[in-house]
Amino acid sequence: MATFSDLGISDAYIKALKELNIVNPTEIQETVIPKLLDTQTDLIGLAQTGTGKTAAFGLPILHSIDPGKAEVQGLIIAPTRELVQQIKKQLFKFTKYIDEKIFVEGVFGGEKIDRQISALRRPTHILVATPGRLLDLIERKAVDISRVKTLILDEADEMLSMGFKEDLNKILKYNTSKRNTWLFSATMPEEIEQIVDTYMSTDAIRIEVNKNALVNENISHHFIKTKIKDKVNLIASILEKRQNERGIIFCRTKAGTRTLAKQLQELGFAVGALEGDMQQKERDKVMRAFKKERLQILVSTDVSARGIDVNNLAFVLHHQLPDHLDYYTHRSGRTARAGKTGQSIVLIIPNELQRVLDAQLTLGITFNEMRM
Repeated sequence: MATFSDLGISDAYIKALKELNIVNPTEIQETVIPKLLDTQTDLIGLAQTGTGKTAAFGLPILHSIDPGKAEVQGLIIAPTRELVQQIKKQLFKFTKYIDEKIFVEGVFGGEKIDRQISALRRPTHILVATPGRLLDLIERKAVDISRVKTLILDEADEMLSMGFKEDLNKILKYNTSKRNTWLFSATMPEEIEQIVDTYMSTDAIRIEVNKNALVNENISHHFIKTKIKDKVNLIASILEKRQNERGIIFCRTKAGTRTLAKQLQELGFAVGALEGDMQQKERDKVMRAFKKERLQILVSTDVSARGIDVNNLAFVLHHQLPDHLDYYTHRSGRTARAGKTGQSIVLIIPNELQRVLDAQLTLGITFNEMRM
């Protein structure tokens, strides 16, 4: 088994990794890091969330920074505020023992832009950003990305499905000749291939981790047959049996999310809701309570759960199957992170069995019937 030292990571970083209990590289780290350290290259990485991507691109980008130059040299674009904060925090922890400071700043919507503008007046070597807020800052001339040497798109498919295509196209038009672009995505829809064709070199390295596993192999998949009117009681009895476990319940609509959360709260469960109409302050409050385990269950829409990374979630429950199978991959990928196992349970009404069979074929997984 390779070590980080074998991959070419310097001792100061290895010391910080050990403190974070990151001792052996994951498959994507082992494959990607040597290539990104050795060569100036474009790279396309096909990998699920929870596979150790942040260190796979984060360590090479830190190695590429010249701390003596007070300019933005690395740019990481991610779909959600949570993911931006998480990447920024991880990079900061990696740099604990290095001699010269590397400054990382995070910018995202939902926070006062003036505060971010003044933070960016300090030296910044790596900027982590959501697309909308980054574009806003560029257009106000509050940040200069013309000297960026490395641009990383993390969870590119999620950014496109959240409607950031135009913003990304505008951002990617900057400084194309000077930079390397590294793109990471769980799926490769046509729109991502378009980005690759337009903005990346034809000899970009392509890497797929767990090529055949569209869905994390540590997840077991189940369905329960039920009727619409019985769903709330069924969910309650599932939660009753799992009082020591934490999970996320997915609903298709914002209204459905609010209603179900309220019904479960009235039945005495420690539940919080996440949906698109919430104020950012509310959303942060719910996420904090969930991470601190004051809440056992989150009820969420697809978009609101993007970028949530909470370890030790035992299960994901689907109030209905999502409209797109890509969403099933993203939903179920919230459990079984960092090598743990988890369950994904779908509630179906009688005429939905065919959709479960379709999902099995497309995603290459097996659903087992669960009886209550």
